[in-house]
Amino acid sequence: MKHDDYSCNFGCSIEAAIEVIGGKWKGIILYHLSSTKRFNELKKLMPKITQRMLTKQLRELERDGVVLRKVYAEVPPRVEYSLTEFGETLQPILKELESWGNKYLQKIAEIRFKT
Repeated sequence: MKHDDYSCNFGCSIEAAIEVIGGKWKGIILYHLSSTKRFNELKKLMPKITQRMLTKQLRELERDGVVLRKVYAEVPPRVEYSLTEFGETLQPILKELESWGNKYLQKIAEIRFKT
């Protein structure tokens, strides 16, 4: 984490939230984890992410308490990722971001392709 102390005034809770879910991939990963997924399933859903980056982002989300990594004692080992109970609380926020993103894409298309 960038910060160990969020006891500052206005904006710190937003900063803390963005630190957990911000970046190029975390929001997309969290969106796809609306249902349990294996690593390769996530990788197929996000073909442009590298294996190293996906691993890094999943580890950070696990460390921050929003993603659960479950390893099954099988050969070969099976690993599944899902949202924790706390991570589930992000679902309405992600749905709102998706809705806003759709409106934004419409708006920007209107602006850019006005004739």
